[in-house]
Amino acid sequence: MRILPWIIIIVSALLALSFPIDVQPQVSSRNQGNTIGIESSKGPTEITAIGHGSLVINFGNKVIHVDPYSSVADYAALPKADQIWITHNHRDHLDSVAIKAIANSATQFIADPESAGKLKDLGYERIVALENGIEAEIDEIHVKAIAAYNLVREREPGVKFHPQGWGNGYVATFGEKRMYIAGDTECIPEMASLGGIDVAFIPINLPYTMPPEEAVGCIKVIFPHVVIPYHQGNSDPNIVAELLRGSGIEVRVLSLP
Repeated sequence: MRILPWIIIIVSALLALSFPIDVQPQVSSRNQGNTIGIESSKGPTEITAIGHGSLVINFGNKVIHVDPYSSVADYAALPKADQIWITHNHRDHLDSVAIKAIANSATQFIADPESAGKLKDLGYERIVALENGIEAEIDEIHVKAIAAYNLVREREPGVKFHPQGWGNGYVATFGEKRMYIAGDTECIPEMASLGGIDVAFIPINLPYTMPPEEAVGCIKVIFPHVVIPYHQGNSDPNIVAELLRGSGIEVRVLSLP
């Protein structure tokens, strides 16, 4: 399919007009390999990018896995999950092999409704299904489901890779610090209403989400203190860093499988 650049330009312009860029609160962060550390009033949070769309979050005594995917890591060697967050029901985000390696009967799941149904079919019971815009408080972590979808890119004519209303991104609050995990999405109008974001994970892989140049438009609207281009595919995250040079947004360039 031929991408229509003017659609992307119009959407990015509308986003920029609807959301004034303010300086976000400072975040005390440290970079150790693929781990980003954040200090808050509730103690440290460590977020490790495993690869693709997969993350591991350590907060207090809780271990949270996001979109575990067995093609990028040996999940049998990773810490067991107190919580697992699933953004949508594609096999590289809802991977039953990876989930089986880290889940037990006490593991709490947060997922979009379709993924919640699949998890239930797999025998898991502790599942909170969140539609776009719905919020939940679990173990002192506030999580809000954010829309994640394609505006332009399609699997076939009339069929988007990620239809609107189907999958989630998440904004999670740890103490007073807020993290945005965008999931599989393009630049969408909902990004203008996120509020202050300290750390953002934004996808840059084609053809399923968006290229780095388009992702920069989203990032300027969200204006996080720190952004990590993830779900990279064959895209170069250094393009994001170069285009945001001097913007006041810190870009962490990670090498992710």
